[in-house]
Amino acid sequence: MKVALIPARGGSKRIPRKNIKEFCGKPIIGYSVEAAIKSGLFDRVVVSSDDKEIIDIACSYGAEAPFIRPPELSDDFATTLDVIQHSINELKLSEKDQLCCIYATAPFVRSTDLTEASKLLSTEQLDYVFSATEYRFPIQRALKINSGGFSEMFQKGHETTRSQDLEIAFHDAGQFYFGNVNAFSQGKGILTGSKSKPHILPSYRVQDIDTQEDWQHAELMYNCLDLK
Repeated sequence: MKVALIPARGGSKRIPRKNIKEFCGKPIIGYSVEAAIKSGLFDRVVVSSDDKEIIDIACSYGAEAPFIRPPELSDDFATTLDVIQHSINELKLSEKDQLCCIYATAPFVRSTDLTEASKLLSTEQLDYVFSATEYRFPIQRALKINSGGFSEMFQKGHETTRSQDLEIAFHDAGQFYFGNVNAFSQGKGILTGSKSKPHILPSYRVQDIDTQEDWQHAELMYNCLDLK
């Protein structure tokens, strides 16, 4: 069995009601539900939430909510892995099943990305496949501001190194984690400490959405892509 799991608690603080806030014409969680369904990969598309309004909206787009997430997994301290493991137990999934955690605020996720990640997971017998993208600027030349307000290099030895001579770095794109239930249940690390490979996304389809400014930028990006 393959299950898509969309975690969406109700208590978001920096962007109130973030998981169901309207994004380019519809609740943002709708994009994740629709991508999962459109992929045709999943036997079930499940939302994990403590909030009735979120559940109702997610279900209106085709998800199901067979359980209510408990309060102890709905605060600021609960991790994504905690929520996934709770869902595995509630759904009574077996170790041979697969689960794809898709974030509720991932309007740039595409069904084709999920399909490609699923193929990679199975053909190479991995624990996980996760979305990632390249840093837009060499991290080896990152700056920090010291207590006096002056700039310093994190890695002083690279102040004059040419960008093309530095190793390319990547980061978690925060869209989905596709994995085997056995790996999730054991608590294996998704990014490291397991057999994980990234599914690389272009940077123009990646935007972390944690602040109102992030939200506005994401909508601008989405509208530009939609025009294409």
